[in-house]
Amino acid sequence: MTALTHSASVVVAATPDEVYDLVSDVTRTGEWSPVCRACWWDEGASAVPGAWFTGRNEVPGRTWETRSQVVTAERGREFAWLVGGRLVRWAFTMAPVEGGTLLTEEWEFLPAGLASFAERYGADAQAQIEDRTRAALDGIPATLAAIRAVAER
Repeated sequence: MTALTHSASVVVAATPDEVYDLVSDVTRTGEWSPVCRACWWDEGASAVPGAWFTGRNEVPGRTWETRSQVVTAERGREFAWLVGGRLVRWAFTMAPVEGGTLLTEEWEFLPAGLASFAERYGADAQAQIEDRTRAALDGIPATLAAIRAVAER
């Protein structure tokens, strides 16, 4: 099986603050994510640590929703959240570079997520984990390319 962490980066012709404002607006996630088709803030929340949002994910043959909690919200630097508040960590980090911003997307399957999959899927847990890992590995470059396209319009 591949590693349970992955990251990739792209240079975006925009400032770190502009890129942060884009990626921290979870209501726009459907514009760039190949799996998450829509997100909305729960109970009037916004991009601050502790806030929760819900995402609707779709792949062929399956649609599901997850709730995530913002864990880092530093304008121009990092926006990160935990799926289920403890299962999987996703983050966007920004750094100024010549020509704009180096945007990095990071993904990590956390120990609580592994335990949750073992409990939920039993003997099929490893296959389910590998499926989610492949989706992250394939999705990150697609997501970064789409964010760059949106930011540079």
